Amino acid sequence: MILVDTTVWIDLFSNKETSQVKKLENLILQQEDLCTCGVIMTEVLQGIRSDQECRKTISVLTDLLYLPMDQSVYIQASNIFRTLRKKGITIRKTIDCMIAAICLEHNSQLLHNDRDFAFVADSFPLQIANDIDA
Repeated sequence: MILVDTTVWIDLFSNKETSQVKKLENLILQQEDLCTCGVIMTEVLQGIRSDQECRKTISVLTDLLYLPMDQSVYIQASNIFRTLRKKGITIRKTIDCMIAAICLEHNSQLLHNDRDFAFVADSFPLQIANDIDA
C-alpha cells in the first residue's frame, strides 16, 4: 500500500517528467494499491482552477484507497514535529507531519517529491517508496 503525496500528483497532472511520476505511472500499470487521505485530496484539489479538471481529478482520487485520519494521527503528527524540532530540524509544513503520521498509522509506504520527508524517515520508521523498484 502506497500513499502518494500531493507533490507527485501535481507533477503528474502538470506533465512533469520526474522519477516519482515515472514510479507512479509504473505503480498504476502494475495495479498497486495506491491510497490518498483527506489532506492530500484537499491540497491537490485546491490548486485546480477549472471545474471540469477538478471533477476529473476528484474521480481519480476517489478511486484510490482512502486512509482515514483519527485522533492518533494528529497526535503522532505533533510528535513528529516536536521530535525533529528538538533535533534542530523544522518541517516546513504541518501537513507533511500529518501525511507522515498517517503512513505510520496505516503501515503505508510514501511516494513523494519533498525533502522534508527524508528528515522524518531519518528519525521515524517512515517507509519511503521512492527507492523501491516498481
